[in-house]
Amino acid sequence: MEQRKLYKTIESIIREAPNFDSNEKFLTYVISKIIEMEGVKIIGGRLWKLNKSKDAYVLVSQIGEVAQIDKNFKLKIKDYPIFKEFKNKRAYLAKETDEYLIGKGIYHYSATGVGERYKIKVKGTIFPDYYYLYQYLIALNGKEQDEEFLNTLNIISVTLSSVLRAKKIEKKAKEEFEELEKASEIQKSILPDHELKFGNYEIFGISVPDKIVGGDFFDYLIIDEEFKVSIVIADAASKGISAAAQALYVSGALKMGVSYDVSINSLIKKINDLVYNTFPNERFVTLFYCELYKDKKGLCVYANAGHNSPLHYNYNLNKIEPLLPTGPVLGPSANQNYRTDSLNLEKNDILVLYTDGITEAANENFEFYTEERLRKNIEAYKDLSAKEICQLIIEDVQKFNAGGKYCDDKTIVVIKRVS
Repeated sequence: MEQRKLYKTIESIIREAPNFDSNEKFLTYVISKIIEMEGVKIIGGRLWKLNKSKDAYVLVSQIGEVAQIDKNFKLKIKDYPIFKEFKNKRAYLAKETDEYLIGKGIYHYSATGVGERYKIKVKGTIFPDYYYLYQYLIALNGKEQDEEFLNTLNIISVTLSSVLRAKKIEKKAKEEFEELEKASEIQKSILPDHELKFGNYEIFGISVPDKIVGGDFFDYLIIDEEFKVSIVIADAASKGISAAAQALYVSGALKMGVSYDVSINSLIKKINDLVYNTFPNERFVTLFYCELYKDKKGLCVYANAGHNSPLHYNYNLNKIEPLLPTGPVLGPSANQNYRTDSLNLEKNDILVLYTDGITEAANENFEFYTEERLRKNIEAYKDLSAKEICQLIIEDVQKFNAGGKYCDDKTIVVIKRVS
């Protein structure tokens, strides 16, 4: 299952979950629903909780097609050195070493950390050394345990960890309006002017946060006005201040990165590692980055880190093609690779970058705006300026979403080659 779709499906499960009086009951419920999902290839799972002495994980529940093991069975940390490597990764696939579990027919396991991360000091070392253990461990049985399955575990870890953290924050205190206003002003400062004219192109962008602050942003990064411009759109999947903080951080990192004139794939790889190390308890960030050049062929080079596929309208062919992801979303796992792709924009061609708040805006009947409606509007407005196209689409989305209960940040950038 595609990563963003998986995240959205899990988020939907979480949103519709009944209220539970404990994290253990909530996580057990979510795991059972994930097992029922089509396309994830998960057939069973177990939930483990770190004990108070933080030297073992204790079995909480077992769901689906799994070999039943003794209630309150413990996985001792000292018997699983791989647990200490959660400092660098969220999920692992490995061979089982416990004789009791092997006797139950369990020869391999997959595990992903969820919830808080506890810093554990290694005893008996001259210099301070540490490792990290997650509050919960989810072991899942998959039909195929491969790289795609590992990415699935990472998405589950990030999503559920963020939810548990949000619940803890909500219990402690409510956000104060003045703090939100300050965050809003900071966020507004990272957005550029709506309109930019560069060479043969008209560019116009709009970002409308759902609340006072949001996780969407777009930017125009100009290093050489006579040569190229970089355009970026991103969506931090967290909410409120957390999302705004991620957006601000990624925006600043991009500004600094492009100034060194590094390759696009190297830049996105470094941004991913920064997000992973700086926001270990938050959800991921999706990002689309492209470079436009002042050349006759209309070269556009891009990388898509799990973001909604921008839509390229070919004026001569009257055809729309999506720019598909060229790498995973930012944050769940370090040391990811990103490739670049390219296309040539001809006269009157249009490129529309957007976040999921556009296509997933819902009306009062909980019907989504959809990519199909966005495509129809692009075709209908094809002869207008980039500014007019952008404004008309946002207006249509806002009207559609006016009576709906579900809402998200909405950001759209329209690029049009005019000569």
